[in-house]
Amino acid sequence: MAVISMKKFLVAGVHFGHQTKRWHPNMAPYIYGIKNGVHVIDLRQTLTKLKEAYEYVKASAEEGRVPLFVGTKIQIQRIVKEEADRCGCPYINFRWLGGLLTNFGTVKQSIARMKTYEEVAGEDGSYEGVIKKEALMMERKRVKLERSLGGVRNMKSVPSMLFITDCHKEQLAMKEAQKLGIPVVGIADTNCDPTGIDFIIPGNDDSPRAVAIYADVIATAVMEGLAARKQTRIESIPEEKAAAKKVKPEVKAKEKKTEVVSEAKAEVTPAKIKEGKTEAAPEAKPEVKAKPDVKAKPDVKAKPEVKAKPEVKAKPEVKAKPEVKAKPDVKAKPEVKAKEKKTEVVTEAKSIVEKTPAKKTSATAKKVETASVGKVPAAKVIKAKKSETKK
Repeated sequence: MAVISMKKFLVAGVHFGHQTKRWHPNMAPYIYGIKNGVHVIDLRQTLTKLKEAYEYVKASAEEGRVPLFVGTKIQIQRIVKEEADRCGCPYINFRWLGGLLTNFGTVKQSIARMKTYEEVAGEDGSYEGVIKKEALMMERKRVKLERSLGGVRNMKSVPSMLFITDCHKEQLAMKEAQKLGIPVVGIADTNCDPTGIDFIIPGNDDSPRAVAIYADVIATAVMEGLAARKQTRIESIPEEKAAAKKVKPEVKAKEKKTEVVSEAKAEVTPAKIKEGKTEAAPEAKPEVKAKPDVKAKPDVKAKPEVKAKPEVKAKPEVKAKPEVKAKPDVKAKPEVKAKEKKTEVVTEAKSIVEKTPAKKTSATAKKVETASVGKVPAAKVIKAKKSETKK
């Protein structure tokens, strides 16, 4: 940090506050007195608080955390942009867009759209291959986005801290930072409420020269922190290489040890195998023969209950369907049975005829004929008689 004297603060007008009627009671600890109806800020506290902010920003930069510069007042816009560009930090110097931190995803889309307009415009901004009207509309949108988001075009994520030049005007930025838990390094005038500021710098926030002093100190802290980070990285490279070189011989020694151990095992194992064969041959025989318990398996072979399955195979009730298959009453035809009886009677008569003499046979034959004629219908008998008469 550059040496800053009280005289430099007095020349820049850091000690001037606002009128007494516009003051905030929480700023009372930082007020030195009143002169001509205006509060005078205590520069001793300003110097100590500025040193604290400087140390914090430097330590954060060494860890890779960079602040976002915020200052939208017209007389401060140029200073904020110059100091932020000097230390390579993002900045907002035109207007704070609502949701810049809490809705950063949408802001990234707007930044991408701005970059597409720049690509279409080209380096000279001629918009080659685009209609004149469309080129004018795209240029207007590009300029609007450039003013609002030009300072955060390279910001890939939410910043790790904020440096606000006027906490009274940038209350929206402070609220968003409080919601996300982002630390704030801010300048607080006598009309400002310092409750939401993590590192307060009491001083005049309207004078460009005063704001230039604050911004210069913060930018210097960032640059020194980044330089220290780079230096530590450069110093750590040879140490890492040396550590890597030390590790390599240790690894090689371990590999050699493992090779030696493996070779020793390979030499020992064949000797052990030979000794084991010679010693195990006589001793192993009685153990192999004596296996009475293993062979005797009476319980396993005797399975009478498993093989005999009479109840499973015999299914008389299921297969036997007497009521369905046996239909004696339906198939029994009395006429067929009567024919069988007649055939039996005829066979009996034939047998009697054969046994009786010839006379009896003729008589019986006549009887049979008469019996048969009696059974023949009358029409057939009449026809037979007519045929005989004709003859």
